[in-house]
Amino acid sequence: MIIGVGIDVAAIDRFEESLRRTPSLAQRLFTEGELYLPSGERRGGASLAARFAAKEAVAKALGAPGNLSWTDAEVRTEPSGRPLLEVRGTVAARAAELGVRTWHLSLSHDAGVASAVVIAEG
Repeated sequence: MIIGVGIDVAAIDRFEESLRRTPSLAQRLFTEGELYLPSGERRGGASLAARFAAKEAVAKALGAPGNLSWTDAEVRTEPSGRPLLEVRGTVAARAAELGVRTWHLSLSHDAGVASAVVIAEG
């Protein structure tokens, strides 16, 4: 049963400008695993904007409660390249409250816009 669906978009250039203007923002929004590629290089702005959109989409899928921590929803990447969600803390608690057992995630970025769709399934 689908418990919630969330979708969000982020303008990549505006998001990159926000990260430049407020350097501490990246640490508040992302885990180390999201900020850096397995090679150790810092992830690019389009990829981070898509991950930000995913976090917003997660919040929407959970009914947008105001107490979620940004880093309690982490976008990870399987060896195949498929993105997946790992939740903990505030996000895991709200998901458990609603009966969410499975997450589905899709990310995209093109034409200056990053987007994410999240489906929370129970």
